[in-house]
Amino acid sequence: MKRLYCITKAATRLPLQVEDAGRSDAEIDQLKLPRVDQNTRLDNRVIDLRTAANQAIFRVQSQVCELFREYLLGKDFVEIHSPKMIASASEGGADVFRLKYFNRHAYLAQSPQLYKQMALMADMGRVFEIGPVFRSEKSHTHRHMTEFTGLDMEMTFKDHYHEVLEVLESLFLHIFRGINERCPRELEAVRAQYPFADLKFGDTALRMRYPEAVALLREHGPAIGAERLAALEAQREAATRAGEDEKARDLENQVHDAREHLKTVPTHADDEDISTKDEKLLGAVVNRVKGTDFYVIDKFPKALRPFYTMADPDDPMWSNSYDIFIRGEEVTSGAQRIHDKEMLLSNAKELGVDLGPIMDYVNSFEFGAFPHAGGGIGMERVVMLFLSLDNIRKSSMFPRDPSRLTP
Repeated sequence: MKRLYCITKAATRLPLQVEDAGRSDAEIDQLKLPRVDQNTRLDNRVIDLRTAANQAIFRVQSQVCELFREYLLGKDFVEIHSPKMIASASEGGADVFRLKYFNRHAYLAQSPQLYKQMALMADMGRVFEIGPVFRSEKSHTHRHMTEFTGLDMEMTFKDHYHEVLEVLESLFLHIFRGINERCPRELEAVRAQYPFADLKFGDTALRMRYPEAVALLREHGPAIGAERLAALEAQREAATRAGEDEKARDLENQVHDAREHLKTVPTHADDEDISTKDEKLLGAVVNRVKGTDFYVIDKFPKALRPFYTMADPDDPMWSNSYDIFIRGEEVTSGAQRIHDKEMLLSNAKELGVDLGPIMDYVNSFEFGAFPHAGGGIGMERVVMLFLSLDNIRKSSMFPRDPSRLTP
């Protein structure tokens, strides 16, 4: 004899149906079914998280953290935990959250950067951290949040900062392969609702110097950009014919922005900053021309990097710094750090940076300092880009941005 027991009863009227939340765009468009918008999903995240795709996304996210920790522990790294409430706005000052701390103010840490370096000066050699990062940026883009999970690493090196870059590149390849090997069911569950092409990567990372990357953008960007512009224009016309006025207006704005951006591509200077639009177009170029979605840009212009970044000793116009990209979007920014106190003070003075609030950090290089480098990875952004999701809020369980502080 079998019996069924009711443990708890669900509300009679639900704010959204799991079945509606789990449909793909193609199914919704073809069958003219209800579409659950992003705010409704996030306002009722506990129900939204029950979809097969969301269950899979956060199992993939769990694997990213496990693979990150697994790889670095296997390379003799030590896991550390740095404070998230700090006494000063240490990394620029503008994009920090200030809070009351007894009879004075404290700030939420923008990264564990300075503490990672101090740990190395304490003879730890190789360290990493998985922890929250806070950025008071009034940004409503598809890839920014005010709180995210940072995967940070820092290590000393013997001869060249590329020793650190090689560890970072191999770390990413370990994560990519691990997801493919350990999460086949999860990947298919995501793909069923959010179709995506497999990430293209090789046995090693494609590495380019900054001027090489810009030259590649100038050479192939106009033609590939024109193809992308034509596709946007076709989508706009289709939306207009279908009477989807709001979608058509959004696409019209995208068409305008893409057209204006394309005007700047042929004249992009070797040392000019790469914008987000440049990054996306370069990602399409690298995919088409080089056959990969995973690449590194090395030797950024020194003027574009923080005061603690080591200049290239052969040409001070450039720096010993790098960014790592997936599908045309930056997921890691890193560099060799200045480990000489006098050089650090001189560089800060030249750039007008007040080091007074972080003298504990500066003084840590007085007692015997090691050449070192590292980087910080945005965990949610890695998941978003590996799965080719259109918004980072899909890879954050309870996202925070300038307009969202709940649930």
